[in-house]
Amino acid sequence: MTPQADQLAAQYDMLHAARARTTLVARLYAEAMGDDYPEEVGASSSCDWPLLGLITARLRMRPGQLLVDAGCGSGGIGLWLARALAVRLLGFDISPVAIEQATARRASFVPEGRAAFRTARLDATSLPTGLAHGAVCVDAFGRAADRTTALRELGRILAPDGRLLLTRGLKPGAQPAWEAQASAAGLILDHVDERPAEPAMWQRLYRLWIDHADELRRELGDAPARNMLTEAHRMLPALPGRRAVLLTLRRPATSPAGPGAADTMTGPGRHPDERTPQ
Repeated sequence: MTPQADQLAAQYDMLHAARARTTLVARLYAEAMGDDYPEEVGASSSCDWPLLGLITARLRMRPGQLLVDAGCGSGGIGLWLARALAVRLLGFDISPVAIEQATARRASFVPEGRAAFRTARLDATSLPTGLAHGAVCVDAFGRAADRTTALRELGRILAPDGRLLLTRGLKPGAQPAWEAQASAAGLILDHVDERPAEPAMWQRLYRLWIDHADELRRELGDAPARNMLTEAHRMLPALPGRRAVLLTLRRPATSPAGPGAADTMTGPGRHPDERTPQ
């Protein structure tokens, strides 16, 4: 990995390890989301019940197909979808600690052999072309050092007619370029689903982090708490008027990627370059 990627991985390693030691962060997410909080998923993102419903509907996957969870964190979103849709799962994240946590959670969601996790970057997955029948990337796309390269990479791993579900945000007054960006990556923009409640959820959550700053420092440690509080103070002023959406991007059915990789995969962890998480 690049030095920048190494630094980001270390930061997320520290955060995931700290959050595993306490229920405080999960309780604050639950308070911010209210009845929309999917407790079993336990994601550190804006993933709520309405988003899970949208993703389930837009993926249009059949049982036994392969789903890729890009930037999977501790695995809850992908594992929930794999169980709900009866599909196989391959999740990847830049954080080895997150991958260890996701791997440990598999048995609570799906039978043995149905899910695998590995370390990788959004813009350099090392996955075969045309591998996935569907892919999701929830609140992780902003981590990519080069979003153009990342979108092209996520599109590359899709089989023809496969769909990529991607959360995006837009600053007030900015004009979206989602269709042009999709086209540049060889994808078609099928749907733009608005998420009007998402910015207000982040406002509530960030204020809760600030209000519980002393508890965060005590239970997470100085560095993880400082990173969270820095994010809260930086992002709060940018949230009013922000537009949040779920994009459905599709690889054309006539894509030159070909159907072979996805159709011949027998399991998410069985292609030759699969790495065992450390």
